[in-house]
Formats: sequence, structure tokens, C-alpha cells
Amino acid sequence: MQKKYDIIYADPPWRYDFSQTKQRSIESHYNSMSLDDIKNLDVPAKDDCILILWATAPKIVEAIEVMVAWGFEYKTQAIWDKVIIGMGYWFRGQHEILMVGTKGSMSPPFAVCREGSVFREQRTGHSRKPKCVRQWIDSSFAHLRNKLELFARNKTEGWDVWGNEVECDVKLEVVTPEEHIRRDKKEAEFNAATLAQDAQQLESSDFNDLII
Repeated sequence: MQKKYDIIYADPPWRYDFSQTKQRSIESHYNSMSLDDIKNLDVPAKDDCILILWATAPKIVEAIEVMVAWGFEYKTQAIWDKVIIGMGYWFRGQHEILMVGTKGSMSPPFAVCREGSVFREQRTGHSRKPKCVRQWIDSSFAHLRNKLELFARNKTEGWDVWGNEVECDVKLEVVTPEEHIRRDKKEAEFNAATLAQDAQQLESSDFNDLII
């Protein structure tokens, strides 16, 4: 049975179609995924779970779609100030967006763990995320033990990881909505059959007790 997680931390490989040169293309740095494939990823979240999702300014709408597709409700966001100005078309980007969503019943961090909404740490390599954010997650949600990083590049102590650049701790697949419906139906049929079998065994046991 697939392990389920309390926290999902994800940095999706968003696909962009406006790069004017091959050197500026995302694909020159890492393999991207289509929006549908990201949305259809079978994310192993518990019924009560927190999603911490990275998005860039042009991908806010898509990020909300992903959050909803994975079963989470958008709550809030912070930004990462990269200190160094990068490239851009409308603005030269200096920040990324850190979105938070919840599933089921999950509480915000305790008051002493509530940071300001701007994380400031100088960027390093392309798409590398700041260490201060993971430190905030670990300290703010220390009581949540099962943590999974999606699209990870490195293995981190205390975390399970999944991605094409690391040795994965879990096996995930892209599952279409139609396949989800088929699987849910099959699971419901199995559960119904199991309940019927249990009821039959209980009835047979009660009958044998009467005979004795």
C-alpha cells in the first residue's frame, strides 16, 4: 500500500512557451511537464495534509489549478525575494511565490513559528530553492513526521523524495480523471464485497453459537 504524507512540498517543472532563444528555454535546464500531467499526478496525500507549492508569477493560475486537482484548498502565500534581479518580459523577476493549501483539517503554525511573508535569501543555481523555506517547514510543522518533496533534486534528511534527478522513495504515476473514477469504482466494489463477506461470516458465527 502506498505511503501517505502529512506535508507535500512541490516545485513543479512548469512549461513555458514564450522563450525567444534556446538558451533562455526552460528545457535547456531541466525537463518540464505539461499542465495536465502535473494536475494528473497521483499525489499520496493523507486526508489531512498541507501542500506547499512553488509558482512563478506567470504560473499563478496554473498553480491554483494544480492545487485544486490534487485535492487542496488554497489558503495563502508568501514570496521569496531572490535578492538578485533576473530576466523577464514585463518585469525583471526577483521573486517567486510560495503557495499554501490544505486538505481536511490542518492548522496554521503556532504563533511563535509564524514568519513574515517575505523570505529573503540570495538565489544560487537555476530553479534552486532557498534553504530557509525548508527550515521554516521543518520547524513550523515539527509534529508532522511524514513529509514528501515532489520534483526533488537532492535527498534531504527527514524527507521522502520523488523526482527524475534523485533516487525516489515512492513510485508515482500520472493518472487521468477517468482512470481515477475507474479505480474509485473498483475500490468501492471491493469494499462492498468485503463488507458483505464479513456480514455473512458474522451471521454464520451467530447461527453456530445458537446451535451450540
